[in-house]
Amino acid sequence: MPPTPQREEIDHHTIKLLIGVIALSLATLTSYFAGGTITSVSAAYYEGGWAQSILVGFLFAIAAFLLAYNGLSTREMVLSKIAAVAALGVALFPCKCGNREQIIPYVHAVSATTMFVVLAYFCYVFYRRARQKGYAQANARAFIYAVCGVVIIISIVVVAFDALSGGLLSAQVARLVFYGERAALMAFGVSWLTASRVLPLLSREDERFSPFGNRAASN
Repeated sequence: MPPTPQREEIDHHTIKLLIGVIALSLATLTSYFAGGTITSVSAAYYEGGWAQSILVGFLFAIAAFLLAYNGLSTREMVLSKIAAVAALGVALFPCKCGNREQIIPYVHAVSATTMFVVLAYFCYVFYRRARQKGYAQANARAFIYAVCGVVIIISIVVVAFDALSGGLLSAQVARLVFYGERAALMAFGVSWLTASRVLPLLSREDERFSPFGNRAASN
């Protein structure tokens, strides 16, 4: 039996943990449950069944947790709400995949880009905060945040270039968009999972977090 929870509500570390796990598993699960090979994570919407349910459900969960997250500044609070709305836009306005028509043109693409740009910014926020601490575990976290931020930005640029060039890159790599989206989602997941402080090698004992514990580590 797990220990009795010591807090009546979840804190920002629990939010980060849940977001991290959801983001890490989203692309893999949608691809696994799709009826065939999907060329983008968003294309799972048109597969129906588990693939569609996981895509929409997980995006709604990410949106809910981002909505609940305020960070440590007004800017972080506002940007987390923008990212939450963007995640809902990705879920509610399917992509133009194959011959499918969009409900409202460009909403899906703009929402996805907005969400990932904000998440890249949060990697920078986490990086700067970790660097200020200076000890070994914090420096390791800072390195991970920096790598994750770079991966998200590169993924955005590659996918955007492919779209603007009429599929120049995806003509050579059939699942380029899927790979780009998966890379960005996994970088997003790794950065927030790292920020949750549940990973022993990346956090000191005095700052380590457990969702069942009564000690809430500093950000």
